[in-house]
Amino acid sequence: MPCCLSKWEYMQIKSNYIDIFRQEIYPALISVEHGKIVSIEKTDGDFPHYILPGFVDAHVHIESSMLVPTEFAKEAVIHGTVATVSDPHEIANVLGKEGVYYMLENAKKSPLKFNFGAPSCVPATIFETAGAEVTAADIDELMARDDIRYLAEMMNYPGVLFQDKVVMEKIAIAKKYNKPVDGHAPGLTGEQAIQYIQAGISTDHECFTYEEAKFKLQHGMKVLIREGSAAKNFEALIDLLNDYPDDIMFCSDDKHPDDLLLGHINLLVKRAIGKGIDIFKVLKAACVNPVLHYRLPVGLLRAGDPADFILIDNLQEANVLETYINGELVAQNGQRLLSAEPEIVVNNFDTTEKKVADFKIQLSQNTVRVIEAIDGQLITRTHIAELPMDANGNAVSDTQKDILKIAVVNRYHDAPVAVAFIKNFGLKRGALASSVAHDSHNIIVVGADDESMCQAVNAIIQEKGGLSVSDGAHIRVLPLPVAGLMSTDSCEAVAEKYTGLVRFSKDIGCTLHSPFMTLSFMALLVIPQLKLSDKGLFDGAQFRFCDLEVKND
Repeated sequence: MPCCLSKWEYMQIKSNYIDIFRQEIYPALISVEHGKIVSIEKTDGDFPHYILPGFVDAHVHIESSMLVPTEFAKEAVIHGTVATVSDPHEIANVLGKEGVYYMLENAKKSPLKFNFGAPSCVPATIFETAGAEVTAADIDELMARDDIRYLAEMMNYPGVLFQDKVVMEKIAIAKKYNKPVDGHAPGLTGEQAIQYIQAGISTDHECFTYEEAKFKLQHGMKVLIREGSAAKNFEALIDLLNDYPDDIMFCSDDKHPDDLLLGHINLLVKRAIGKGIDIFKVLKAACVNPVLHYRLPVGLLRAGDPADFILIDNLQEANVLETYINGELVAQNGQRLLSAEPEIVVNNFDTTEKKVADFKIQLSQNTVRVIEAIDGQLITRTHIAELPMDANGNAVSDTQKDILKIAVVNRYHDAPVAVAFIKNFGLKRGALASSVAHDSHNIIVVGADDESMCQAVNAIIQEKGGLSVSDGAHIRVLPLPVAGLMSTDSCEAVAEKYTGLVRFSKDIGCTLHSPFMTLSFMALLVIPQLKLSDKGLFDGAQFRFCDLEVKND
């Protein structure tokens, strides 16, 4: 372990050095002075641990952890994470560029190297109500800053393909500042994918098949292998790392607090090594490639680099023993060594409590399009079903067929509630609701009956943001006062409340692994196929609204 004369001035570490660039492992003496690596010298000795660059999450929405950046950092460093490439478009959809500034200021209080981008698609579409807009002028203002590293995911791929003026202006601004442009094009292949790439978009984290990812790699794109709380693409894509070690990165995208407690990018490293993939290729994806691609101010354990590195126990398990950022020991043996200051609360939430009648829907006939949720995926399918009707002609949930009512409630002002139907949540009674609903973060609710749905929604309105579960008689809530997306509590505290809600949801029948994460994506219109916004049912494949009722010709 390190011989430390002064945490900030001078330190020496003897360890087995993993030189990713030369693909060598040898005993070495690493000297650190004033937070930088000054020398790495071969030495003799039999050391019980290995030293390597810290892990980097190449694409993550910090807001999805339900933690402010300082609290996210306290947990991530335990798992060997020294940096993130962070897209703040969740809070930007609520608060605009001021939300981005909030994240930047909060992140400065932590040594973890958050690298934020300028959100490119706020609002994500014109087919929903967001709390704010990030204009091209805002993008220019943000991109001029040194602490904004890239243009965040260009979700409006139809806008790229059709050369939308505003979309192309935002891409041009990124090029003006010589900063990368992140992509978001699920399922896009062939000539359209080539056109998308040629617009200057360099990455994609939305690939969910081997063939799609390989095509994009072959045409010059970097592919981020995602393993988050909802979307899990590791198994489908990991074999690509064997042939494309310089063009693959690891990311979580969205990571709920209970999952963050268990691990971060370190888990992908363990799994990849366990599959027999060459460790140097694995560490390129986990440590090196994000730093090089985004030109991050993150050290790669070379002389002259910032002293951002980790110690692991062995090359098979790769358990993280210590994490250093700028030469500061920030985590040791599973214990965080970071503190955090109390945080201010910012928000944009202005809607009144709803009535049960707001969730009722009358149909002229009972054959409808149903959103078919897929556990572990962001994409959905379209299911056609016949619904039962009550005595007043209102369509109701059919729990026997697992077809439940889903609704989106505008959180920014009072407006009619959008109602549709969804399959595969499994609820037998009650309702789940959340003000985390990508990307506009209106309130989304799924339930077996209108009364429970109304109760769950109103609990969130009372807190001005959060997650809730109602079984019809009882209600439990996790408040999220920061933009209706994040808590200022610790990861452990938030995770405890969150897991309690998940258990409660399972008690009332929910069959999904991560019900709130899946629910949050049922309003994400830019991911096919069928989704629901506050303005109505949306066909993401055709990129237009569609009728709930299936008309009989």
